[in-house]
Amino acid sequence: MLNEQDLKGIFVPVVTPLLESGDLDLASWEPYLGKLLEDGVSGIVVNGTTGESPTVTLDELAALTTAAKSVCRKAERPVIVGTGTNDTASTVRKTAFAGEHGADAALVVVPYYSRPSQEGIIAHYKQAARTGLPIIAYEVPSRTGIRLAPDTVRTILEIDGVIGLKDSSGGIDLMTELARSGSHKPVLCGEDAYFHAMLSTGAAGGMLASANIRTSSFIEIYEQFGQGQLEASRRSFGALLPLIRLLFQESNPAPLKWLLARQGRIQSDELRLPLTPISNELREQLASWI
Repeated sequence: MLNEQDLKGIFVPVVTPLLESGDLDLASWEPYLGKLLEDGVSGIVVNGTTGESPTVTLDELAALTTAAKSVCRKAERPVIVGTGTNDTASTVRKTAFAGEHGADAALVVVPYYSRPSQEGIIAHYKQAARTGLPIIAYEVPSRTGIRLAPDTVRTILEIDGVIGLKDSSGGIDLMTELARSGSHKPVLCGEDAYFHAMLSTGAAGGMLASANIRTSSFIEIYEQFGQGQLEASRRSFGALLPLIRLLFQESNPAPLKWLLARQGRIQSDELRLPLTPISNELREQLASWI
């Protein structure tokens, strides 16, 4: 199982590769993950937003997690599985299910759509943590429709079994506040365009969809920063910003899947509705990154 001391570096939320039939592309799954591990990522995130989690069935999740665990075990890297929903009971069941199939930790998003109180969100995380699988809380107000107060985040991070936070709050304000107050559990940047800024305010690394592409460059930025090569890391990050912006110009993971398919790392850029393929204009812009 993953512990908070190892929640650092570059973690990659992976796509769920699909055949044109809409079925899982398991033939691409292990080579795709293997390349990321070979490049040196700290861990793999299965069934996150980038993995089209709302459309993945439990049977598919079992297959993806089991196969990912097989690959990651050889590399001695953790598998983190997205298990959060807007129903606490469902989240608990899904988290336990992921653990049974080899997950080393669960990524649990703030409950979306329902717009619960801050107290309700804290209670949600307490229930998820009781499964025994390490929990990484996930703050992403652009998708959940609710923003956590810094005191709420601190309370969640104090829960036994919660090992850290993925911060996709849309800026550095939350990270800055947590650093100021001396929060002792790691925070990973989940907002790719803010990666360097969040390292500068105390983030332990990133959970970055963009790191599916030019993976070694993202790892180099992290290592340069850790070695005190601040200007070099800033320049390296600046060189990747155009890619990051393109990958989020249309709904994630559509641009990423298109690029991975063109690189030959997955068989198809197939998506499940309501997601649809990217525009021709974006394809032309992404072509230089193939």
